[in-house]
Amino acid sequence: MARPPKTIEVQDVDDKTIDQEKFADAMTLMRADEAAQALALSQRETTVRAVAQQLGYQLPADATDPDLIQRDIAANMRRSVEACLEVGRGLRVLKEACEHGSFIARLDVLGIEERVARRFMQSAIKFTKRATSPVLTAAGSQSKLFEMLVLDDEQIEELELTGQTGELSLDDVATMSVKELRAALRETRAEHDATKAVMSKKQARIDQLERAQERIAKLPPDEELARLQQEATTHLLAAQGAIRGQLRAALVALQNHQEDNGTFMAGMVGQLMADLTLLRDEFNLPSLADGAQPEWQRWATAQGAGAAQAN
Repeated sequence: MARPPKTIEVQDVDDKTIDQEKFADAMTLMRADEAAQALALSQRETTVRAVAQQLGYQLPADATDPDLIQRDIAANMRRSVEACLEVGRGLRVLKEACEHGSFIARLDVLGIEERVARRFMQSAIKFTKRATSPVLTAAGSQSKLFEMLVLDDEQIEELELTGQTGELSLDDVATMSVKELRAALRETRAEHDATKAVMSKKQARIDQLERAQERIAKLPPDEELARLQQEATTHLLAAQGAIRGQLRAALVALQNHQEDNGTFMAGMVGQLMADLTLLRDEFNLPSLADGAQPEWQRWATAQGAGAAQAN
């Protein structure tokens, strides 16, 4: 005789203890969070692709996955030093692909110090458009390429087009050791900066003179003459101060020295006298009798008296 079928009790899955309203709110928040994460991921992917395109970096498998980019960088590092630009491009793109704070951890995995990674990326940014440049050919190594980061774009372009910038030539770049190149680049950069500073000062002086000329052109004749005389007197007093102050002190020091410096000192004073004679001849100026008060001094005295009366 067959046994009767076992009765199965049906459970009510609608748990009355669950707050259905709170559960619905939690699900809404979870979906919103997922949507925000998807949006952030999409934006990051767009940024990664834009940076890769800007630098000319070929994304591995056309993917923006940080793991794939990291493996691609590691592969480039195992190749010759000529691949350092590709490493730099990859690092720059990887930085954009990483979430905040995770880039350094990936550098650790790659065995790259943050300082070195920065130089890789700087090299990629500076030299990407010069991938076939004679400058890169002359550098020939990662170490030299890093050293050349001190040059600005103008100097690199000059080196590329003319084969030389300052005293540094492409042959120097190719034949020098890294240490020698570092010293030469330092000197070239210092010379370049000094030249730019001089040109900047010269341009500032030219601008100042042009503004002064414009002011003079707008002044009435009497005011213009007074201004010119005042400016000339200021220069004269400055020259007198230098002669009676610093130059005299230097002559005293030379005289007090153990060696006989009379001839040297006479040459200095003679040069000053010769310069003054040249000025007199150039402007056909008359000689004043000894003891006579110069015209400029009478003018300065009159100006001082006028100012005193005005006060």
